Amino acid sequence: MMPGMNPRQMKQAMKRMGIQQEDVPAEQVIIRLKDREIVIDNPSVQKVNMMGQSSYQVSGEERLKEIESEPVITDEDVKTVAEQANASEEDARKALGESKGDLAEAIMKLSE
Repeated sequence: MMPGMNPRQMKQAMKRMGIQQEDVPAEQVIIRLKDREIVIDNPSVQKVNMMGQSSYQVSGEERLKEIESEPVITDEDVKTVAEQANASEEDARKALGESKGDLAEAIMKLSE
């Protein structure tokens, strides 16, 4: 806020400049990164629209949350590992899970 300007004057000045601001009643904001999420519970969120461009201002206490992703194991992968390692499909699926979907590692585990 500008010093010496009350909220009503500020709102009028923003309107003259073509800036619109509105509160967003958000309960949670999640920013998803490659390996983790930034989670903001009970945030204060404002949407600012200036000349057709929208931007959001978010404030609040953040916490980091690690993302644990399960590998996608296809039936084709299971068959390939089972054939290459001369193992059952059940063992192949288990080895793929342990190796986080890495076919070569799963085959090596089963071939030992």
